[in-house]
Amino acid sequence: MATGPRYRVPFRRRREGRTDYRRRAALLRSHVPRAVVRKSNKNMTIQLIEYKDGGDFVLASAVSTELAELGWKLSGKNSPGAYLTGYLAGTRAKEKGIEEAVLDIGLHEPTKGNLLFAALKGLLDAGVEIPHGKEVLPVGERISGKHMKEGTEAAFEEVKKKIGGGH
Repeated sequence: MATGPRYRVPFRRRREGRTDYRRRAALLRSHVPRAVVRKSNKNMTIQLIEYKDGGDFVLASAVSTELAELGWKLSGKNSPGAYLTGYLAGTRAKEKGIEEAVLDIGLHEPTKGNLLFAALKGLLDAGVEIPHGKEVLPVGERISGKHMKEGTEAAFEEVKKKIGGGH
């Protein structure tokens, strides 16, 4: 480790590997709200965040645990659950007048068709404009849950209808 009078200790979140400050600065320079998509071991969290002088302010958000109230009994961390969480966050954002955003996936690896992009597809289908490449989005059968057990597709459509009409 470097020592001496000129050594500068990096920011704590940089040392912990939790924040890429160069990427964050580039996203903030766009002056467009960020669509922050984060996944944990069990859930997905999606927030639309705007930066102002006082810090970051959450404009709209959705967590996959909220889907249980709408009748979704499966995990929030599969492709249909991620899509529905993104769709819920997108409808809430549209209600608050947010028309566009930029995707912020943090330190997650951008892999074609993964959960982060399923959530992006939900945001897009709700009407929020986010720059993206079409090739990274998961296929429709994967999003609707066709690859999962029977009844998943019907439950998916039912919850999507509730989100679209109820929120």
